[in-house]
Amino acid sequence: MGNLILSIESSCDDSSVALTDIDSLELIEHLKVSQEAEHSSYGGVVPELASRLHAVALPKLLEKIKPYFADIKAVAVTTHPGLSVSLHEGVIMAKGAAAFLNVPIIGVNHLKGHIYSLFIGKEQTLPLLVLLVSGGHTQIIEVESYDKMKLLATTIDDSVGEAYDKVAKMLSLGYPGGPIIEKLALEGDENSFNLPVPMQNSPLVAFSLSGLKNAVRLQIEALGGAKNMSRQDICNLSASFQKAVLKHLLQKSKKVFKENIIPNFAIVGGVSANSYIKEGFKKLCKEFNKNMLEVDLKYTSDNAAMIGRWAIEAYKNGDFSEDSLKVGATKRLQPGSLI
Repeated sequence: MGNLILSIESSCDDSSVALTDIDSLELIEHLKVSQEAEHSSYGGVVPELASRLHAVALPKLLEKIKPYFADIKAVAVTTHPGLSVSLHEGVIMAKGAAAFLNVPIIGVNHLKGHIYSLFIGKEQTLPLLVLLVSGGHTQIIEVESYDKMKLLATTIDDSVGEAYDKVAKMLSLGYPGGPIIEKLALEGDENSFNLPVPMQNSPLVAFSLSGLKNAVRLQIEALGGAKNMSRQDICNLSASFQKAVLKHLLQKSKKVFKENIIPNFAIVGGVSANSYIKEGFKKLCKEFNKNMLEVDLKYTSDNAAMIGRWAIEAYKNGDFSEDSLKVGATKRLQPGSLI
């Protein structure tokens, strides 16, 4: 049937397993169980609940791919960054599967997985500049190879994803906030509220969303609170917030584009599904004559297919480092560091 890598993803609130052909790069199986419904009433992910749900979902998903067991040559699993209690569930399953199949295990950095979501089912296009907007991360990364990725810029407080979730929570819109805000913004006037663009007068190449989030909070209070706002007010504020986010991302990315000649660019992570943000960056790439790669919409959120795709490069290079299996959050890195 082939030489396959089994990959497991459980870094947050999605349980996922995938099988990828090492030689052809073809995605053979991709199974996923979302926990959004269970967490939505809490306005965010509850770690202990997420862990329990992974413990239930992952064995069921692994059971479905048993017919392929004889062809599996390695097991890959997300080890960091993420929720420790969720990561541990995936690592436990991966270690058990690797021992049963007598194959090596590959620990995968979740952020590198998101970058390789660009290459699911295809060869990699490198070198590459990436804007990674996933969970608590907003970063610009220079990618030279699967194991050589340099951080060029990062957030100094809230990430884009966190800001969307927190604004949605302030407006009593539910979780996750990104898709909800984007949808409401389509019905709003982005010029209705004059929200500040973060760090627009700062020379720093960094991201910061806490001030913008606070400006939204003050505007909601000025309108009498979310319960007293009209639907049109909510749509207008969503659109104005999104406009300020995009301006911030473009201004800081433009500084990087001016000094970096790498011709390829991509946005990866959950926020890369946002059409408004994507369109803004397409214009920026056109201005700087950069080729913009896009992630297939179904792979923008957390998934095991991207973990398997990165792991193929590690497997081909004999990269089975024991250090990669350490579970936990990645410490905050400074620009210039390798991720």
